[in-house]
Amino acid sequence: MAQRSILITGCSSGIGYDAAHGLAKRGWRVFATARKPEDVARLADEGLEALRLDVTIPEQMDEVLELIRDRTGGTLDAVFLNAAHGLPGAVEDLPTDGLRACFETNFFAVHELVRKVIPIMRAQGHGHIVINGSVLGFVVYPWRAAYNTTKFALEGYADTLRIEMADTPVRVVLVEPGPITSNIRRNSVQHFERWIDWEASPRAEQYRSSLLKRLYEDRGADPFELPPSAVTRKLALALDQRDPPPRIFVTTPTYAMNLARRLLPTRALDWLIRRG
Repeated sequence: MAQRSILITGCSSGIGYDAAHGLAKRGWRVFATARKPEDVARLADEGLEALRLDVTIPEQMDEVLELIRDRTGGTLDAVFLNAAHGLPGAVEDLPTDGLRACFETNFFAVHELVRKVIPIMRAQGHGHIVINGSVLGFVVYPWRAAYNTTKFALEGYADTLRIEMADTPVRVVLVEPGPITSNIRRNSVQHFERWIDWEASPRAEQYRSSLLKRLYEDRGADPFELPPSAVTRKLALALDQRDPPPRIFVTTPTYAMNLARRLLPTRALDWLIRRG
């Protein structure tokens, strides 16, 4: 049986990093991608087939897919669309260009790559498209409007794609992790500093008392936070199934908030979220 292949985006750290190593240990041929050359070099030194990919550049996607097909004889069994970043800040302080930049990475890049891999999977007669969503794709958290909205968009996108692809051999899965140990908070600082003029905001005191502490202070793990390996385990199970579940929850908060949004009135859910 030929070794199965998977392309994973956003492998420099966190979920993508663990998925790349975890699936490689499970026998997959992993094409691990990252945006920065130094991260690509590090991943290669660790024994992975590492490729440079900035997901906001379609030409780089074409180059990566061509290289993968050259190495595999034209096939690609699965793709895990994981690359994303956050842009924390209040809605009233969020510049449209900042929101647009977040959508470029978190949403439009997913669509671009999906359209490029579907023809490969149609031709070979099988394939798994796995999209990394979030609990923040069906409930919100304050100060996270950019991330919330991109993940909400992915929910509708994945649902539509799954239904449309039901008459093909391509399966679409949405992973919804919840709190997972990663560098996303630390990595979001650069985007916050670029786009959010918090000192000029009418909410400046709220920034000082809440968001700035969360961004710049090491406050330890969030309640119920799990390691990235928890996502990898469920990802691996989904990839082994011919007809995987359409949604895969990972952490307790994801299960709990999915139940809460279905049972609670909107104002009650708002109250619960505001309490943190």
